[in-house]
Amino acid sequence: MPRPKIALIGGGNIGGVLAEQIAYRELGDPVIFDVVEGLPQGKALDMAEGAPLAGSDSRISGTNDYADIAGAELVIITAGLARKPGMSRDDLLSTNLKIMTQVAAGVRDNAPDAYVIVVSNPLDAMVYTFKEISGFPKNRVVGMAGVLDSTRFRSFVAWELGVSVEDVTALVLGGHGDTMVPLVRYCTVAGIPVAKLLSQEKIDAIVERTKGAGGEVVALLKTGSAFVSPALSAIEMAESILRDKKRVLACACLLEGEYGVDGLYVGVPCILGAGGVERVIEVEMDAEERKLFDASVEHVKTLIDKIQL
Repeated sequence: MPRPKIALIGGGNIGGVLAEQIAYRELGDPVIFDVVEGLPQGKALDMAEGAPLAGSDSRISGTNDYADIAGAELVIITAGLARKPGMSRDDLLSTNLKIMTQVAAGVRDNAPDAYVIVVSNPLDAMVYTFKEISGFPKNRVVGMAGVLDSTRFRSFVAWELGVSVEDVTALVLGGHGDTMVPLVRYCTVAGIPVAKLLSQEKIDAIVERTKGAGGEVVALLKTGSAFVSPALSAIEMAESILRDKKRVLACACLLEGEYGVDGLYVGVPCILGAGGVERVIEVEMDAEERKLFDASVEHVKTLIDKIQL
């Protein structure tokens, strides 16, 4: 059976990790697209030459031409500027909007049947823009946010308790930014509610750290933003789609009435399988959680209102 072709739009740090993981896990044959001449080709050649050491027969290629993504089953978009210290994700809106407009047209015209995972920031606005310009159905366009926010939350809980990260589950909803909503009631350690294991003070600190986790990395790096954890988060989603795993993951999905939201991409739990976003799962929220979620949705709406397509 031929391996699926996976197009990676953007050959920067995240695109590079994505290509490496996809190739070395033999998830598919990655094609790295970037506008910078030589960059995707050079990264692809370097990885391809290392593939025998990873025992991988995946074919890795790089290109500056959208025509080379033809036939891709899955497209992962990371193109756009990264944050610098002191910047919020929202500060990237106008620059990355121009980039996403071109990307959406390039994908629409060359890989019209692909499933698409958007990683570019500000996430909720970028995935909305891609959907509007491409005209792809909502099940085939999804944003990577909640998986990353949830994995950060899981990490902090596991470190605090000194337990395996595998035993911690977490759910972070809402927009991908400072208004995200980590649902503490749904966080468990091997099925045990985290509230039974940690003090409220510790939990509050973890929630705040989760909200600012991306900024914490940006402040330390000074020259860019997180790239390994976002790439691994997108791989988790890609694997669920390509292997029809039907994982329940928090993703930015187009809501059409769910959670009382209509026409916006917002982070919610969904089932990802061979049909892309196969179902949005609605979880119950208490009054406080609902208030935070509604505020997050409102923030996403203010971003969308600034978009002129």
